[in-house]
Amino acid sequence: MRSRARRGCAQLIVQGPNLTFQRQTVVQLVPALDAGGAERSTLEVGRALVAAGHFSIVVSAGGRMVTRLNAEGSEHITLPIGAKNLRTLSLVPRLREILTETRATIVHARSRLPAWMGWRAIRGMAAPRPHFVTTVHGLNTPGWYSGIMARGERVICVSNSVRDHVLRHYPRTDPARLVLIPRGVDTSEFPFGYQPDDDWRQRFFAEYPQLDGAPLLTLPARGTRLKGHADAIELLSDLLARGIDSRLLLLGVREPGREAYVGELETLAARLGVAERVVFAAPRSDVRDVMAISTLVLQTSTSPESFGRTVVEALALCRPVLGYAHGGVDELLTELYPAGRVPPGDRGRLVERAAELIRRAPAIPLLTRYRLEDMQAATLALYADVAATPQRRADD
Repeated sequence: MRSRARRGCAQLIVQGPNLTFQRQTVVQLVPALDAGGAERSTLEVGRALVAAGHFSIVVSAGGRMVTRLNAEGSEHITLPIGAKNLRTLSLVPRLREILTETRATIVHARSRLPAWMGWRAIRGMAAPRPHFVTTVHGLNTPGWYSGIMARGERVICVSNSVRDHVLRHYPRTDPARLVLIPRGVDTSEFPFGYQPDDDWRQRFFAEYPQLDGAPLLTLPARGTRLKGHADAIELLSDLLARGIDSRLLLLGVREPGREAYVGELETLAARLGVAERVVFAAPRSDVRDVMAISTLVLQTSTSPESFGRTVVEALALCRPVLGYAHGGVDELLTELYPAGRVPPGDRGRLVERAAELIRRAPAIPLLTRYRLEDMQAATLALYADVAATPQRRADD
């Protein structure tokens, strides 16, 4: 952990002719740092805090992303605050010690159990207590347990769909505390018009020769039924029935523990006669390159998504997206690429729109919103606003 001398600088105010800067210590709470949108946002905000001269600390059970977090200047403190068992509550005093020792000014919780842990820890602290901020990353099942995410002094919503969800299910929430900050894509990592080099293409198609020689449809999604893999397989079958030769890559569907689900999908592909044109792939680190060579990037989740990061990533690369118009995906496509919107579950409209986009996709403009720097700047501005606001009671 950080030395006491360094912790003592947490409230430092730097003054100059045109500047008054209060250095904050922001402690982000997440279950673990292995993978996921909330976890990626944790690193992105930590990087921005460090670049702006603040102190960034993350408390979690650890994971493969910790190395990068530390390399980017944040500090990680290992504490399993997301383990779903009664023993986790015994860690509240230790978390309270961490917040006291680091002189935390803001506690930012990104998941439900860590949020409860942070809230309980803050309640037992002497004034001045840290401010409590939450981010609602998903459309969580409504109820008492999920309600903690609406109790921050500021509640960050990653889309209007999330904001509506919070207000609908927690009507006592003051709308003024809800702040819309969509997640963003790093346009230096996903540059407009990017194409991988010939060596990468040769390696990729050597690995998956069945994907070569026809328009490629890619569904980048983890191996869960809600992501609509079956809909994508049926779409491929419908395109072939129309005489439109295509290939389908289900990128990320092969995961440990998902073997039975993948088996169902393989059976469906065989029954529809498209098995030789579908690849069921494990997660890859070169998603950008795969998207860049895809004729269409699919977003066929059967349940509304809270945001839809792959939609923005694909459009940032100037690749067409075809998706179901509900949740955060509908918001993104309505604003950025309306040609890719299809009513959820409408198989006929899905194949019609896919055929149109394969033949001639409308031009995609350069991304000027939903960028990583937009999200980072908005989050740091929120921190500054919270820090300058009189504290609420911790049990409000």
